[in-house]
Amino acid sequence: MTKQLYLEDLSVGAVFRSATRRVGTEDIKRFAGEFDPQPFHLDEADAARSFFGGLAASGWHTAAITMRLLVESLPIAGGVIGAGMDELRWPKPVRPEDILTVESEVLELRPSKSRPDRGMAKFRTTTLNQHGEAVQVLVSNLVVQRRNSEGETRKGAEGGVAPA
Repeated sequence: MTKQLYLEDLSVGAVFRSATRRVGTEDIKRFAGEFDPQPFHLDEADAARSFFGGLAASGWHTAAITMRLLVESLPIAGGVIGAGMDELRWPKPVRPEDILTVESEVLELRPSKSRPDRGMAKFRTTTLNQHGEAVQVLVSNLVVQRRNSEGETRKGAEGGVAPA
């Protein structure tokens, strides 16, 4: 099992890198068919005549893949819990057979003043294709658990994180 990270384990400037994930043509069409049924995500001929000039994955598909890679590469205690985004961009489309990887950099750490069992961590998560080109840039704020003075997590009466 991977070591779980608490707020105290993170440092500004630290970078976490994920494994890779290939995006196939059928993956793009399957996701789009269910969640973003636009012609440039579903049909090669329509996509060739579109703004994209070829089949492109939905930005939301890219976001979902990013989330998977992020969870696998950022072992935050209690999970990757988002508290909002400051930025979400898709500078380049994801194409069939692209191989994606995620790099997440800690930008800011802030212990909570009102909830001593947690804090906030701001991350810039960049999803890159096999050419090192950014296909998604996400700046997000995550809720991260803190340790107590004995190095253990703070527990409530039911064994969960104690409310503040």
